[in-house]
Amino acid sequence: MGIYLNPNNIAFKQALNSEIYIDKSLMLEQTNRVIYTEQKFICVSRPRRFGKSMAANMLTAYYSRGCDSRELFADLKIAQSDSFEKHLNQYNVIHINMVDFLDRTKSMDEMIDYISRRLLHELKKAFSDVDCFDWNNLFAVLDEVFAEKEIPFIFIIDEWDCIFRIHKNDSKAQTKYLDFLRNLLKDKSYVALAYMTGILPIKKYGEHSALNIFTEISMTNPREYAEFTGFTEKEVKELCEKYDMSFEETKRWYNGYNLKGISIYNPRSVVMSMTGHDYDSYWTSTETYEALRVYIAMNFDGLKDKITRLIAGEEIEINTTKFQNDMTTFNSADDILTLLIHLGYLTYDFYTKKVRIPNSEVAQEFINSIEDGGWENVMKAIRQSGELLEATLDGQVEKVAELLEQAHDENTSILKYNDENSLACVVSIAYYAARKNYGVYREMPAVKGFAVLVFVPYRNTDLPALIVELKWDDKVQTAIHQIKSRNYPECLKGYSGEVLLVGISYHKNDSEKKHHCVMEKEFL
Repeated sequence: MGIYLNPNNIAFKQALNSEIYIDKSLMLEQTNRVIYTEQKFICVSRPRRFGKSMAANMLTAYYSRGCDSRELFADLKIAQSDSFEKHLNQYNVIHINMVDFLDRTKSMDEMIDYISRRLLHELKKAFSDVDCFDWNNLFAVLDEVFAEKEIPFIFIIDEWDCIFRIHKNDSKAQTKYLDFLRNLLKDKSYVALAYMTGILPIKKYGEHSALNIFTEISMTNPREYAEFTGFTEKEVKELCEKYDMSFEETKRWYNGYNLKGISIYNPRSVVMSMTGHDYDSYWTSTETYEALRVYIAMNFDGLKDKITRLIAGEEIEINTTKFQNDMTTFNSADDILTLLIHLGYLTYDFYTKKVRIPNSEVAQEFINSIEDGGWENVMKAIRQSGELLEATLDGQVEKVAELLEQAHDENTSILKYNDENSLACVVSIAYYAARKNYGVYREMPAVKGFAVLVFVPYRNTDLPALIVELKWDDKVQTAIHQIKSRNYPECLKGYSGEVLLVGISYHKNDSEKKHHCVMEKEFL
C-alpha cells in the first residue's frame, strides 16, 4: 500500500461517511465493461465541484489491491452487479492528482521527473523481488512488473488538465506533458484502464492528438455517463423530502443542466442548500466572477448580442466543434460560449445544439459579471425591472410603456430595433426582477400559436400570471385581441387564478418610436 501505488480507500470512506452521499456506484459497471478493451481510455470533463474527485476516489477504492473494500461497497448498488466480484480490488492502481505535482515543481521537465521518481520509488518498494533491468525508467519498470506479476495497472489521473489551465500560454510545456501521457499509456500492455478527470476535454494539438485514444465524456456529450455527472431529479426530490425543502425552489436555483435529456442538478450547491436549509449561490462562491467577466468581455463579433440574449432567458444555437479545448485559443464567439459550457456557466443540448443559462445561481453570476464595462444599458434595464414589474401589477399602463420604451431605445446598439425577437429579448430583460417569483417562458405553445412571453407565478406566491404579446406597426389593442382570439391563457395548464393580459406595441416609422401598453384581467 502506497500513496500513489495501490492506495487505501480512506478518501472514499470519508465520502460515504458524509451527511449526504448519493450512490453513484453503478458508474463502475461502465468502467468494468471497458477494462482491457479498445475502449479502456476514458477522459471525464466536468465543471469544478461536480464530483470528479469523489468518482476518482471511488474507482481507487474499488480497484486497488492496496485495500479490502468489500464491506465499503456492500450496501451500494454496484454490489448487485454481475461484474462486482470479478474486479473488486484486483488491480495495481496508480492514482495521482496532477495539481499535487504541479504545485511542487517549477517547470514541466521538473514535474515529469518528480512524477517518475515518486512512482518509481513506490514501485521498487512494492516489487523489490522483480529483477528490473533499469529501475530509473518508469515505462520499462511498469512493463517488467506486469510481465512478471501478470497483474495489469489501472491509472486514475485527477485534474489531468491543470497544466492547460495554469500554464495556459506555455505551449512547449503542454507538448511535453502530452508526450509524457502518451508514452505512459498508449500501446502499453500493462494498462487495463486509464481514467482521467478534469474540467477541459483533451487538448486538440496537431500531431499530439495522439491522446485521441480516449473516449471523451464531457458537458457537450456525456455519452452513457450523464446520470453520474451530478444529482438527478429523482435524487434531489428525495433529498428535499428528507430535509423538508421546497423542490420547486431547489429546482429554480440549482437545476438546468441538460445532459442528453437527463436533468442534472449541481451537486455541490444542492448539498450545501440541504444541509444549511437555505438557498444561496454556493457553487459560484467557489469561483470568482472575474473569470467569467474576462471571457464574456472578449471582442468577438456577435458575442455581446448572444450574452444579452442568454441573460434574457433565450436559448441560442452554437457550434462547439471548433473549440480547441484550451483557455486561450478562441476564434469566434461560439468558442467562448463552448468554454463556458465546460466551466458550468452554460448548459448545452446535444440534440438541438443550443445553449442557455441553467439556473438562478448561475444567472446571478452573469449579472455580477456585466455590472461594469460596457453593459450599462442592459444593467440599467435590469435595475429598473423591479419598478416595471410593480407598475405592471398595479396596472400603470403609461409607466409600463415608458419603461419598456426606455429599455428598448437604450439597447438598440446591441439588438436590431425593428425585430420582434429583439423586442421580446429587451422585454425579458426589462422584466428580469420577475424571475424571483415567476417562471418565465418564451414562445410558450398555446391552442392556436405561441404566446410570446408568459410569466407563471411560483406556488408560494399569490401573484397573477402574466401573458405578454408584442406588436410593432400595429395597434396595441391588436396584441390583446390576439391573446384572446388564439386562447393563449390555455397554455397555463394547471394554473388557476388571475391572469393579467399585457399588450405592447410601437410604430417603426414613428420618429419617436413611442411605445404603448394596454392591459386586461381574466380569471381561470
